[in-house]
Amino acid sequence: MAVGLGSFPAIPNISGVRFAVVEAGIKKASRKDLVVFEIDKGASVAGVFTQNAFCAAPVRLCREHLLQSVPRYLVINTGNANAGTGKRGYQGALSTCESLASIVGCKVSEVLPFSTGVIGEPLPTDKIVDVLPNALASLDYGNWQDAGEGIMTTDTRPKGAYRQFEVNGKHYTVGGISKGAGMIRPNMATMLGYVFTDISIDQNVLQDLLKKTTDKSFNRITIDSDTSTNDSCIAVATGAAGNEKITNIQTELGLAFEQAFTEVMQELAHAIVRDGEGATKFVTVQVVGAKSQEDAALVGFEIAHSPLVKTALFASDPNWGRILAVVGRAPIADLDVDRVNISLNGCLIVSEGGRSDGYTEELGQAAMNPEEITIVIDLGVGECKDTVWTTDLSHEYVTINAEYRT
Repeated sequence: MAVGLGSFPAIPNISGVRFAVVEAGIKKASRKDLVVFEIDKGASVAGVFTQNAFCAAPVRLCREHLLQSVPRYLVINTGNANAGTGKRGYQGALSTCESLASIVGCKVSEVLPFSTGVIGEPLPTDKIVDVLPNALASLDYGNWQDAGEGIMTTDTRPKGAYRQFEVNGKHYTVGGISKGAGMIRPNMATMLGYVFTDISIDQNVLQDLLKKTTDKSFNRITIDSDTSTNDSCIAVATGAAGNEKITNIQTELGLAFEQAFTEVMQELAHAIVRDGEGATKFVTVQVVGAKSQEDAALVGFEIAHSPLVKTALFASDPNWGRILAVVGRAPIADLDVDRVNISLNGCLIVSEGGRSDGYTEELGQAAMNPEEITIVIDLGVGECKDTVWTTDLSHEYVTINAEYRT
């Protein structure tokens, strides 16, 4: 089930980008499993990728191609991750790029490939190559929901978000799609994210903004603490809005764009958590009063990764001692336990390192019952803070992953 995830939004057309969604039969017949995006010339394109040393072949190629050219095409397949496939996998991803480039007459380095699915299986490149002509012939503004469905694996529903804003009489759009439900702790889960805008922005400024915003969104979510081999997030700014190119984000337009871009990125990241494999809870872990943001993040992820905490969340069990114990073992220096306060959905359970005088089991139970839970940890030693989003750990998560390949 998905926690609080509504219907797919009506993302408007974004000038300068068209796409097609087709059936290639990569893993299953009669399902949308290949998406092709076409980007107009003159766009700025930025990317961030997994830090897993066993990165998939398409991730290697994307990194190489981004250093050589401004991409014109994105090719995304589901059903096969093309990871752990060695030289054969690399050649398969490259062949896909070469085939598309030969059809449209662009450089091979202007094509970025992406894959998601089972690790260790050879990519059926011939199936992808065979349908590329049909995909390219059907490129249009299309239905964003189709694109969202075309990149799904264990997701239960497509994920999309958009914002529109106005500065000095000009209108701008930011919109995109993401996928992911398990093997999620991006660290740039299995996750893919694609965000498009019609604004004109310098390539280096866009890359810096993407990295900064990823750290506030996709790099602050976790389902199961496993960093995928295929994590990729791409930002495309087509420039079709016709504004004077942003070369400094610290302008009225730049700051308005940053806000819209950040909101879209966070909504797409939250959608992954809400659709986490077997999830019944959407959990926000806020750590405040830390000496550094790094300390705050470390404590937040320790809580979000704890099987004991996550199973208590699934059971709606106010066993807050598990949270207290995790804070105590977090790898941060100079923790003063006598200053720690902890609350669940506004219910103060720990005050100055011990059980709050006003806490009762009934209040704790009421705080744990909702689908959406906010855990606030105040370390009481500084001014820094951070936020991590996660899920509970249910029986269904085990079932999904035990039966993933069958």
